[in-house]
Amino acid sequence: MARSARKTGLLAIPRIAIVALLLPALLAGCPRDREQPSRAERQARAEVRAGVVTVSGDDSLSQTLTWRAPAVQIAEGEQARTRKRAEAALKAGRLFADADSAIPLYLALAKRDPGDKAAQAGLRRALRDLLADGERALARSDEDIEALRRTHDVAAVARVVDGDDEQVQAFLARVDSADTLWELNRDGEHALANARYGEALAKFREALALEPRQPRAMQGVAAVESALIRRAELAGEDGDFASAQRWLADAAKLRPDIGTVPDARARIERMRSARIARLRDAGIAALPQMNGVAEARKRLAEMLLIAKPGDPVAAELRERIDLAQHYGLYRPGQTFTDAIKHGGRGPQMVVLPHGAFRMGSADGDRLGVDNERPQRNIRFDRGFAMSATEVTVGEFRRFVNATGRRTRAMRRGFSMAYDERSGNFARRSHVDWSSDYAGRPAADDQPVLHVSAKDADAYAHWLTEQTGKHYRLPSEAEFEYALRAGGSGIWPWGDGAPPANAGNFTGARDVSPHGTRRWNNAFAGYGDTYWGPAPVRRFKPNAWGLHDLSGNVGEWVADCWHDTYRRAPKDGAAWVNPGCRTRVIRGGSWASSPEQTRSAWRAPAGVDNTNARVGFRVVRDI
Repeated sequence: MARSARKTGLLAIPRIAIVALLLPALLAGCPRDREQPSRAERQARAEVRAGVVTVSGDDSLSQTLTWRAPAVQIAEGEQARTRKRAEAALKAGRLFADADSAIPLYLALAKRDPGDKAAQAGLRRALRDLLADGERALARSDEDIEALRRTHDVAAVARVVDGDDEQVQAFLARVDSADTLWELNRDGEHALANARYGEALAKFREALALEPRQPRAMQGVAAVESALIRRAELAGEDGDFASAQRWLADAAKLRPDIGTVPDARARIERMRSARIARLRDAGIAALPQMNGVAEARKRLAEMLLIAKPGDPVAAELRERIDLAQHYGLYRPGQTFTDAIKHGGRGPQMVVLPHGAFRMGSADGDRLGVDNERPQRNIRFDRGFAMSATEVTVGEFRRFVNATGRRTRAMRRGFSMAYDERSGNFARRSHVDWSSDYAGRPAADDQPVLHVSAKDADAYAHWLTEQTGKHYRLPSEAEFEYALRAGGSGIWPWGDGAPPANAGNFTGARDVSPHGTRRWNNAFAGYGDTYWGPAPVRRFKPNAWGLHDLSGNVGEWVADCWHDTYRRAPKDGAAWVNPGCRTRVIRGGSWASSPEQTRSAWRAPAGVDNTNARVGFRVVRDI
């Protein structure tokens, strides 16, 4: 019983009182308290104090160290009267507070006459009522400090009355246990209020080891769990989801059979999803701005810190950044037209993918010539848009009407047109951009012919002025890249004969309008029913959605003519010399031999030349 005596305080200062005296110093000396608390810690502590667990403002135990019975004077012959006073006090429940209480009176009677059986019986009844009062206080002592203090008073009195009584000894033991539980719970709550969660949990678990399912300790464990969950939520609000998961993992160990942690995990996952979505939206919104790709990459980096592997929203932003880097606000394969200031819209454009290819004739190409070599690698780090068809007569007419331009053929009064009777191309007067290959009026859906390289440049410049976007003729590298459309064969379609409906080529089955002529050098077994250029879009587009890059009409490009590719730009830009008089024709035409329909074929032409076999198309930077 030494421990009970120490705890209940009749012989020495109790341990709980010492802890109460030292607690402020212990808390002040905790290393965590000396550090500047984070916002999450401050908020967590505030919430703990406000509602998760209540820490009493006065939770120390002011214990009675000893109890001495108040002095009672019994005059000679007053014993009977004193017994009546004691009986009345016992009946009224006044047990030990003062000299008129039952226990002091009975003790005085017993001291005066140890053989006074009535006094002894009354003292036993008073002790029984005293212990009953103590048990009632013990029942409330988990949450009520005053009730626990009452048990100390009762224990001190009971020990004086009969410290060897078994019921008194049992009561003293229960008071000792109640003191320990109070101390553990109080220390746990103080630790919790100061965000020392591990220390708090240890205290509550020690209390539960002494008394399983003790309500206050169980409430403390639940409060630790709530505090850990709140820390996880605060970390989630700050975007620190790794820390949030660690806090939740700690919380999940406390009450695994309760659904609070799974619910919190779902809430934090919603926070994660919402934050990822906000970062995606911010990244996408930044893309059109100055330095938008760099800003969007920052948002992506933030996303990747919190997103799970394979997160589709992060993948979406990564794709949008990649598209913006390579295509601006467009996507590969997208078609669009630009509005023209004077009304209407420009040519339909197709966005071509960025990428690389081998330009020119391979050394093993038996049809290749020196001006198509050396073969070289070209990479386009950014996509570009190319008109889906050659510029048509109708599109060129709008340019002429808007600008009043007199083309080269109009100024000199003639161009080179096809003569079916002779099978040759001959100079014919009054032939210009509005004429077809034979010099007759051309339909609006025909590719424009009889235009010089300078006329084509002027049209592109007019589109630039009208749309505010940069239009130009394609570079030679861009043209071949678009013509091959990812292939590497000798011809745009591969290495064999052209498939049906592949384009307007010289085919062995083609016949002139009057049935008088066939091609001497043609693709065997091929026919396309056209003799002369076909209206645009009559044949299948290539893999990238472009029509008639090979065949139909040859096309001007922006490059000046050079006999080989040595020293040509490595980035695929046009190779231009100031004042050059000879430009490059690409793509072959309706009247070109099969060799001139190859992907690598190229030919020189004077910048002022106009004829019935050459037109052009435009590209636009994106």
